Amino acid sequence: MKCKIEKARLEGNIVCPPNKSYTHRAIFLASLAKGKSQIRNVLLSRDTIATINACKTFGTIIKEDGANLRIESSGDIKLQSNEIDASNSGTTIRISAAIASLLDTKTTLSGDSSLRKRPMQPLLDALEDLGASCTSTDGKPPITVKGKIHGGEVSIPGTVSSQFISALMIASPKIEKGIKLNIEGNLVSKPYLDATISTMKKFGVSVDTIDPYKKYSISKQQYKSADFTVPSDFSSMALLLSAAVLIGDKMTISALVGDLPQGDREMITHLEKLGVKVNLDDLITVKTPPSLNGGRFDLSNTPDLLPALAILALKTSKSIEIYNVKHARFKETDRIAILACELAKIGIKVQEKEDGLILGAPDIPKGADLDSSDDHRLFMAFCIAGMFVGGCTVSDPQSVDVSYPTFIQDMNAIGAKILSD
Repeated sequence: MKCKIEKARLEGNIVCPPNKSYTHRAIFLASLAKGKSQIRNVLLSRDTIATINACKTFGTIIKEDGANLRIESSGDIKLQSNEIDASNSGTTIRISAAIASLLDTKTTLSGDSSLRKRPMQPLLDALEDLGASCTSTDGKPPITVKGKIHGGEVSIPGTVSSQFISALMIASPKIEKGIKLNIEGNLVSKPYLDATISTMKKFGVSVDTIDPYKKYSISKQQYKSADFTVPSDFSSMALLLSAAVLIGDKMTISALVGDLPQGDREMITHLEKLGVKVNLDDLITVKTPPSLNGGRFDLSNTPDLLPALAILALKTSKSIEIYNVKHARFKETDRIAILACELAKIGIKVQEKEDGLILGAPDIPKGADLDSSDDHRLFMAFCIAGMFVGGCTVSDPQSVDVSYPTFIQDMNAIGAKILSD
């Protein structure tokens, strides 16, 4: 399936969706806490529904109440099935695998065709070092996990995904000996680890930071039920901000910012470097120059900003270089390779590097058929680029169910022309 994208100008207010990462973490932690928790302003998307279903498999009672969830747990895991389908969600399968290792029964975890290409081996190796038995398909899903893990000291590489470390941290308080965690190499996506630690604190568990992003100690503790509000998602907001820069005309964004750490808030700093003024009042607005500055941007901690930043090359006066984001090749797709291929179709001058992209403005932008490879963030980015260029089609609109299910209708409501083919 494809969408036709026509040139458009956006005017009016759009509400930024809730944060996917915090929704995942809050649901998992409420499911490990004894008692009743309330999770407010949740993102209900394909990925987070996979987490809800996984936690129900672990014996949690979860009831939807509009944009809120009521979660009741005994604090103990009572496996309802030996199989967990994580759909497209890397967060779901990785945290679920760590939780499954707390049990002495075998659990099989898998997902869709995209998820079955994503690496799991570093996490499985760490779980085995802690006493679990694991199998995989060449280091990828489907995987099986059988515990119980006994805890102690464990090392894990941080160069592929911070989700492996988050998964171990979340399981740690339920282990008799706790965990002393050593992270090898340079940890990527550091802010997501900060998000995990902050959410654990909200549910009554403390993490002892021995050496930031290198060494942590988590003792056996009891998660406590909580009333947790999910903030707006700066990963999605980055795309909305790019839309405002490229095709906004009196466009505003409503958001619940909150005080929890979000690495993708760095998009605002990147925009300011490009010459954009961002106003963070009650309604977020941008003031954009006729032509953007170029610059070099290190996305090692914020790989999800890659698509939103890359499409801004449509309006730049100098090249935009994005680097230190090799781990974006291990997302739902190889985002570096796909962006390089597809953005070249609309005239952007692209040089693909192992760890990023160098992008220059097109001499003459041109319409093209763009393949998002069923990647939600690429679909949204290509739609925004298409509205700047005109005469485009973008494949796989169903992919937005992963993180922003109402993207098309929200954008069309403020002037977008994203039409079903």
